[in-house]
Amino acid sequence: MASAAEQMAANLSWGALGKATDLRQRIFFTVGLLIVYRLGTYIPVPGIDGTALREFMANVGAGIGGILNMFTGGAISRMGIFALGIMPYISASIIVQLMTSMLPALEQLKKEGEQGRKKINQYTRYGTVFLATFQAWGIAMSLEAGDLAQDPGLYFRLAVVITLVGGTMFLMWLGEQITARGIGNGISLIIFVGIVAEIPRALAQFFSQGRSGALSPAVIIGVLVMVVAVIAFVVFMERALRKIHIQYPRRQVGMKVYDGGSSHLPIKVNPAGVIPAIFASSLLLLPITVSTFSGAQTGPIMSTILAYFGPGQPLYLLFFTAMIVFFTYFYTANVAFKTDDVAENLKNQNGFIPGIRPGKATQEHLDYIVNRVLVLGSAYLAAVCLLPEILRSQFAVPFYFGGTSVLIVVSVTMDTINQVQSHLLAHQYEGLIEKSQLRGKKRTGPRAPTRR
Repeated sequence: MASAAEQMAANLSWGALGKATDLRQRIFFTVGLLIVYRLGTYIPVPGIDGTALREFMANVGAGIGGILNMFTGGAISRMGIFALGIMPYISASIIVQLMTSMLPALEQLKKEGEQGRKKINQYTRYGTVFLATFQAWGIAMSLEAGDLAQDPGLYFRLAVVITLVGGTMFLMWLGEQITARGIGNGISLIIFVGIVAEIPRALAQFFSQGRSGALSPAVIIGVLVMVVAVIAFVVFMERALRKIHIQYPRRQVGMKVYDGGSSHLPIKVNPAGVIPAIFASSLLLLPITVSTFSGAQTGPIMSTILAYFGPGQPLYLLFFTAMIVFFTYFYTANVAFKTDDVAENLKNQNGFIPGIRPGKATQEHLDYIVNRVLVLGSAYLAAVCLLPEILRSQFAVPFYFGGTSVLIVVSVTMDTINQVQSHLLAHQYEGLIEKSQLRGKKRTGPRAPTRR
């Protein structure tokens, strides 16, 4: 029999959404800030030769430029003020989390609660400024080397650096505001909107290649079937759970003895979500972002990197797979599912896994289960991210379609829908509480005189 929460979730409708004023305001706030982000991708960096830039991006749009466009919502092709996107912030988060697990001082800071979390976030912002400045200076130098600047020189470089760093910091602020006052995770939604905004243009280019005869109908149908299959597979795996039975002992309250209950501890097959794919992609894009605009004047080191780490190359696929597996385990152990905290909470609630002693033994048992589950979870992430890469390099699909983009779109959509449902359920609970209070007030009145 369905629980009360499940029955309420089944009764959610557009009418309930219309009555939830706070949720509606959150949605409008989120949509408004995302519109601001999209408008910013069309504001160009000062001093760019627009004609030369369009010709250059037309040549690399199906390769590295297409990858950068996917994560920046087309801003890199127009060299907008948000051309760096949110990737410097993600790269800084990776570095800070790695240092937190290695440095005792940062690990102790992480255990200090809200104040420690604020300090770590501040360090992440400083790291974002440093990485964004480094990448922006590299892009400015590359733009000059590729003859894409109208008036090259120190002032042009400073203008590019200030504009791009400011754009990245503004995007970071937008993401924090969406997370705090809107719906969903702000950083993920910014990447999500950038990917979705480029889908119509990519599809139009894809079908135009089919009309011109460059692609056969079989390849077009195969790609569309693959997209649908990958989306269905991602939805299935993101909802897959490994349930661990939890038992609670009998307890006595006063003179009454209550029977012990039981529940399940759900462990997702992919506890880390889309984060490992984003982390791995950001690391791969770090050298590519700096060297893309250099054109024929790229140095020997960058030329070697682009030759061996280009999309579809064996080293690119191997490094991508290794980073996905590493970040899946790392993010799960340090952020998504910390087995020591779970074991401690179960011990404090007098819960235990049948046959396993509370405390250290429970933590070791959870580590064993999570590590086994993550073998499947990391393999799933790697397969989803690599399969489209391999097919794209073999069949020369003219627009960038990657498993990372599908994974981000599906995961962010599911997470946002779950948050909307949670707000609607909370609104329904509040409505039921208000009705019960009103009924209680109606019943209160002059009592009948007691018989003596």
